[in-house]
Amino acid sequence: MLMRTLLVRGMLAGLAAGALALVFAWIFGEPQVGHAIAFEDQQARLAGAAPAPELVSRTVQETFGLALGGLFSIAFALCYGRIGRFGPRATAALVAAGGFAAVELVPFLKYPANPPSVGNPATIGHRTVLYFTMIAISVTATIAAVQIRRRLAPRFGNWNASLLAVAAFIVLVTIAYLALPAVNEVPKDFPAVVLWRFRLASLGTQAVLWAALGLVFGALTERSLATAERRSGQVRVTRA
Repeated sequence: MLMRTLLVRGMLAGLAAGALALVFAWIFGEPQVGHAIAFEDQQARLAGAAPAPELVSRTVQETFGLALGGLFSIAFALCYGRIGRFGPRATAALVAAGGFAAVELVPFLKYPANPPSVGNPATIGHRTVLYFTMIAISVTATIAAVQIRRRLAPRFGNWNASLLAVAAFIVLVTIAYLALPAVNEVPKDFPAVVLWRFRLASLGTQAVLWAALGLVFGALTERSLATAERRSGQVRVTRA
């Protein structure tokens, strides 16, 4: 019953976070996408080819927050009460920060987002595999770091265990950065300012998404968890 409640709240939080991220992307990212599409269309006309179709529809992009919220609620349920004596809001904030770092920031630093017209269409499959491989490694390294902290905390204390866990995470990610090949397919004549602003807008959109998800989910969940824990305590007292 509680998991169902968390799942519903996660999807609602994801929907709200997705809407906020969409507004941010429309304000800061849409102009850069427009410039990139114009550049792509011009290059296609010069080459006598048709413009490339949109690979990911806006409908799919807009429903991403809903699915992410459901996954976030599952991650929250797994972490709540297991990563320290944190309340629902603090746990949701930590899960959101960890999710943003593992799923977005670390892969972004290796394979940053590119606007339309950047990249060879023939290598899109290879680039997609590399990107999702980096996400998988980053998430695995995050889980390993959490486990390392939990195991070392009783012996070294919370602070030292956290430092050792962060160090282990950095080592694992660094090895992945060095092992995976680099991708550099930006056309020489592509405007550098457009590329820079697009990447900043892309990272900012994800930051807004994860921050809003953590804050909204924490606010929605705090009261319901307090009520569930209070009822559970009353049931235990009655049975005793």
